[in-house]
Amino acid sequence: MCTVCEKRFTRKDHLKEHRERHTGGKYSCTQCEKRFTTRHYLRKHMNVHRNKYKCSQCGKCFQYNRDLTVHSRIHTGEKPFECNDCNKRFTQAVHLVKHRRIHSGEKPYNCHVCNKAFTVSGNLHRHMRVHTGDKPYKCSMCNKSFSQSSNLQLHKRCIHSNRRPHQCPYCGMLFKTNVNLKRHVRIHTGAKPYSCRHCSERFTWHHQLKTHLLKSHNEGTWLTCHICQKKFSDRYW
Repeated sequence: MCTVCEKRFTRKDHLKEHRERHTGGKYSCTQCEKRFTTRHYLRKHMNVHRNKYKCSQCGKCFQYNRDLTVHSRIHTGEKPFECNDCNKRFTQAVHLVKHRRIHSGEKPYNCHVCNKAFTVSGNLHRHMRVHTGDKPYKCSMCNKSFSQSSNLQLHKRCIHSNRRPHQCPYCGMLFKTNVNLKRHVRIHTGAKPYSCRHCSERFTWHHQLKTHLLKSHNEGTWLTCHICQKKFSDRYW
Protein backbone atom coordinates (compact mmCIF):
# COMPACT_ATOMS: atom_id res chain seq x y z
CA MET A 1 0.00 0.00 0.00
CA CYS A 2 1.17 3.51 -0.85
CA THR A 3 1.70 5.42 2.42
CA VAL A 4 0.86 8.73 0.74
CA CYS A 5 -2.52 8.03 -0.86
CA GLU A 6 -3.25 4.51 0.50
CA LYS A 7 -3.76 3.04 -2.97
CA ARG A 8 -3.07 -0.71 -2.94
CA PHE A 9 -1.13 -2.92 -5.36
CA THR A 10 -0.61 -6.64 -5.89
CA ARG A 11 3.10 -6.30 -6.77
CA LYS A 12 5.93 -4.35 -5.15
CA ASP A 13 7.30 -3.11 -8.47
CA HIS A 14 3.90 -1.57 -9.27
CA LEU A 15 3.93 0.18 -5.90
CA LYS A 16 7.48 1.45 -6.53
CA GLU A 17 6.46 2.85 -9.91
CA HIS A 18 3.37 4.44 -8.37
CA ARG A 19 5.36 6.14 -5.58
CA GLU A 20 7.38 8.03 -8.16
CA ARG A 21 4.17 9.78 -9.23
CA HIS A 22 4.20 11.65 -5.93
CA THR A 23 7.75 12.92 -6.47
CA GLY A 24 7.20 14.29 -9.99
CA GLY A 25 8.35 13.16 -13.41
CA LYS A 26 9.56 14.24 -16.85
CA TYR A 27 6.18 14.10 -18.66
CA SER A 28 4.18 17.29 -18.11
CA CYS A 29 0.53 17.99 -18.82
CA THR A 30 0.21 20.99 -21.14
CA GLN A 31 -3.14 21.98 -19.61
CA CYS A 32 -2.47 21.92 -15.86
CA GLU A 33 1.34 21.43 -15.60
CA LYS A 34 1.06 18.25 -13.50
CA ARG A 35 4.05 15.95 -14.01
CA PHE A 36 4.16 12.18 -14.50
CA THR A 37 6.87 9.54 -14.60
CA THR A 38 5.57 7.71 -17.68
CA ARG A 39 3.60 8.51 -20.84
CA HIS A 40 1.02 5.96 -19.72
CA TYR A 41 0.17 7.94 -16.57
CA LEU A 42 0.09 11.16 -18.61
CA ARG A 43 -2.35 9.61 -21.11
CA LYS A 44 -4.61 8.40 -18.31
CA HIS A 45 -4.46 11.85 -16.72
CA MET A 46 -5.59 13.45 -19.99
CA ASN A 47 -8.92 11.61 -19.59
CA VAL A 48 -9.76 14.24 -17.00
CA HIS A 49 -9.30 17.11 -19.45
CA ARG A 50 -11.08 15.26 -22.25
CA ASN A 51 -14.08 14.57 -19.99
CA LYS A 52 -13.90 10.89 -20.92
CA TYR A 53 -15.19 9.69 -17.55
CA LYS A 54 -17.51 12.46 -16.43
CA CYS A 55 -20.14 12.28 -13.69
CA SER A 56 -23.55 13.11 -15.13
CA GLN A 57 -24.71 14.39 -11.74
CA CYS A 58 -22.02 16.91 -10.76
CA GLY A 59 -19.71 17.10 -13.80
CA LYS A 60 -16.58 15.87 -12.01
CA CYS A 61 -14.12 14.07 -14.31
CA PHE A 62 -11.89 11.07 -13.62
CA GLN A 63 -8.89 9.25 -15.07
CA TYR A 64 -10.45 5.81 -14.86
CA ASN A 65 -13.96 4.41 -15.27
CA ARG A 66 -13.62 2.55 -11.95
CA ASP A 67 -13.05 5.87 -10.17
CA LEU A 68 -16.23 7.23 -11.74
CA THR A 69 -18.13 4.10 -10.63
CA VAL A 70 -17.00 4.58 -7.02
CA HIS A 71 -17.75 8.31 -7.15
CA SER A 72 -21.29 7.74 -8.48
CA ARG A 73 -22.17 5.99 -5.21
CA ILE A 74 -22.06 9.41 -3.53
CA HIS A 75 -25.12 10.37 -5.57
CA THR A 76 -26.94 7.02 -5.49
CA GLY A 77 -26.24 6.27 -1.85
CA GLU A 78 -25.15 2.73 -2.80
CA LYS A 79 -22.97 1.01 -0.17
CA PRO A 80 -22.24 -2.52 -1.41
CA PHE A 81 -19.63 -3.47 1.21
CA GLU A 82 -21.04 -4.57 4.58
CA CYS A 83 -19.26 -5.33 7.87
CA ASN A 84 -20.17 -8.80 9.16
CA ASP A 85 -19.72 -7.69 12.79
CA CYS A 86 -21.87 -4.54 13.00
CA ASN A 87 -23.62 -4.43 9.59
CA LYS A 88 -22.23 -0.98 8.83
CA ARG A 89 -21.97 -0.43 5.08
CA PHE A 90 -19.37 1.32 2.90
CA THR A 91 -19.02 2.62 -0.64
CA GLN A 92 -15.51 1.20 -1.10
CA ALA A 93 -13.87 -2.10 -0.11
CA VAL A 94 -10.81 -0.29 1.27
CA HIS A 95 -13.04 1.59 3.72
CA LEU A 96 -14.47 -1.70 4.94
CA VAL A 97 -10.95 -3.11 5.42
CA LYS A 98 -10.00 -0.11 7.57
CA HIS A 99 -13.25 -0.34 9.53
CA ARG A 100 -12.75 -4.04 10.37
CA ARG A 101 -9.60 -3.14 12.27
CA ILE A 102 -11.84 -1.49 14.88
CA HIS A 103 -13.32 -4.91 15.70
CA SER A 104 -10.04 -6.83 15.50
CA GLY A 105 -7.94 -4.22 17.29
CA GLU A 106 -5.42 -4.40 14.46
CA LYS A 107 -3.02 -1.45 14.29
CA PRO A 108 -0.40 -2.29 11.65
CA TYR A 109 1.17 1.16 11.31
CA ASN A 110 3.74 1.96 14.00
CA CYS A 111 5.59 5.22 14.66
CA HIS A 112 9.34 4.49 14.64
CA VAL A 113 9.94 7.32 17.12
CA CYS A 114 7.46 6.61 19.95
CA ASN A 115 6.06 3.24 18.75
CA LYS A 116 2.46 4.50 18.86
CA ALA A 117 0.28 2.34 16.60
CA PHE A 118 -2.47 3.32 14.14
CA THR A 119 -5.16 1.51 12.17
CA VAL A 120 -4.55 3.45 8.92
CA SER A 121 -1.37 4.86 7.39
CA GLY A 122 -2.88 8.34 6.97
CA ASN A 123 -3.19 8.70 10.75
CA LEU A 124 0.45 7.67 11.16
CA HIS A 125 1.46 10.18 8.49
CA ARG A 126 -0.34 12.98 10.37
CA HIS A 127 1.07 11.79 13.72
CA MET A 128 4.66 12.06 12.46
CA ARG A 129 4.24 15.83 12.30
CA VAL A 130 4.23 15.79 16.11
CA HIS A 131 7.86 14.67 15.96
CA THR A 132 8.97 16.59 12.87
CA GLY A 133 7.16 19.84 13.67
CA ASP A 134 6.00 20.00 10.07
CA LYS A 135 3.09 22.40 9.50
CA PRO A 136 2.25 22.24 5.78
CA TYR A 137 -1.12 23.99 5.95
CA LYS A 138 -0.66 27.77 5.90
CA CYS A 139 -3.40 30.38 6.32
CA SER A 140 -3.51 32.68 3.30
CA MET A 141 -4.72 35.59 5.44
CA CYS A 142 -2.25 35.63 8.34
CA ASN A 143 0.41 33.06 7.33
CA LYS A 144 -0.15 31.02 10.50
CA SER A 145 0.67 27.37 9.84
CA PHE A 146 -0.97 24.16 11.02
CA SER A 147 -0.10 20.48 11.04
CA GLN A 148 -3.58 19.38 9.94
CA SER A 149 -5.95 20.70 7.30
CA SER A 150 -8.90 20.48 9.70
CA ASN A 151 -7.12 22.82 12.13
CA LEU A 152 -6.55 25.33 9.34
CA GLN A 153 -10.23 25.27 8.37
CA LEU A 154 -11.25 25.73 12.01
CA HIS A 155 -8.81 28.65 12.32
CA LYS A 156 -10.30 30.35 9.27
CA ARG A 157 -13.85 30.00 10.57
CA CYS A 158 -13.04 31.20 14.08
CA ILE A 159 -10.57 33.99 13.32
CA HIS A 160 -11.15 35.30 9.81
CA SER A 161 -14.85 34.67 9.25
CA ASN A 162 -17.92 36.27 10.78
CA ARG A 163 -20.20 33.46 9.60
CA ARG A 164 -22.13 31.68 12.34
CA PRO A 165 -23.93 28.85 10.54
CA HIS A 166 -24.68 26.72 13.61
CA GLN A 167 -27.88 27.72 15.46
CA CYS A 168 -29.06 26.54 18.86
CA PRO A 169 -32.48 24.84 18.52
CA TYR A 170 -33.46 26.01 22.02
CA CYS A 171 -32.63 29.73 22.07
CA GLY A 172 -31.53 30.56 18.51
CA MET A 173 -28.02 31.63 19.50
CA LEU A 174 -25.52 31.34 16.62
CA PHE A 175 -22.05 29.78 16.67
CA LYS A 176 -19.11 29.58 14.30
CA THR A 177 -18.41 25.88 14.89
CA ASN A 178 -20.51 22.83 15.64
CA VAL A 179 -18.24 22.04 18.60
CA ASN A 180 -19.13 25.34 20.28
CA LEU A 181 -22.82 24.72 19.59
CA LYS A 182 -22.69 21.27 21.19
CA ARG A 183 -21.05 22.74 24.30
CA HIS A 184 -23.69 25.46 24.51
CA VAL A 185 -26.60 23.02 24.14
CA ARG A 186 -25.57 21.37 27.43
CA ILE A 187 -26.87 24.50 29.19
CA HIS A 188 -30.36 23.65 27.94
CA THR A 189 -30.26 19.85 28.19
CA GLY A 190 -28.33 19.55 31.43
CA ALA A 191 -26.05 16.93 29.85
CA LYS A 192 -22.97 15.97 31.87
CA PRO A 193 -20.68 13.99 29.55
CA TYR A 194 -17.60 14.11 31.80
CA SER A 195 -17.53 11.46 34.53
CA CYS A 196 -15.02 10.95 37.33
CA ARG A 197 -13.23 7.59 37.18
CA HIS A 198 -12.91 7.54 40.99
CA CYS A 199 -16.49 8.30 42.03
CA SER A 200 -19.99 8.79 40.63
CA GLU A 201 -19.69 12.56 40.05
CA ARG A 202 -20.44 13.87 36.54
CA PHE A 203 -19.77 17.30 35.03
CA THR A 204 -20.98 19.54 32.22
CA TRP A 205 -17.55 20.98 31.37
CA HIS A 206 -14.12 19.39 31.15
CA HIS A 207 -12.51 22.01 33.38
CA GLN A 208 -15.01 21.12 36.13
CA LEU A 209 -13.84 17.51 36.00
CA LYS A 210 -10.19 18.59 36.17
CA THR A 211 -10.87 20.79 39.20
CA HIS A 212 -12.76 17.94 40.88
CA LEU A 213 -9.89 15.50 40.29
CA LEU A 214 -7.45 17.94 41.84
CA LYS A 215 -9.54 18.88 44.87
CA SER A 216 -11.20 15.55 45.67
CA HIS A 217 -8.70 12.97 44.43
CA ASN A 218 -5.41 14.88 44.35
CA GLU A 219 -4.94 13.95 40.68
CA GLY A 220 -3.20 16.35 38.33
CA THR A 221 -1.20 19.55 38.78
CA TRP A 222 -2.34 23.05 39.69
CA LEU A 223 -1.39 25.88 37.33
CA THR A 224 -0.24 28.98 39.22
CA CYS A 225 -0.48 32.56 37.97
CA HIS A 226 3.00 34.09 38.18
CA ILE A 227 1.50 37.53 38.99
CA CYS A 228 -1.04 36.87 41.75
CA GLN A 229 -0.20 33.22 42.60
CA LYS A 230 -3.85 32.16 42.15
CA LYS A 231 -4.18 28.49 41.27
CA PHE A 232 -6.14 27.04 38.33
CA SER A 233 -6.87 23.55 37.10
CA ASP A 234 -6.98 24.57 33.43
CA ARG A 235 -4.67 26.81 31.38
CA TYR A 236 -7.64 28.44 29.57
CA TRP A 237 -9.20 30.02 32.66
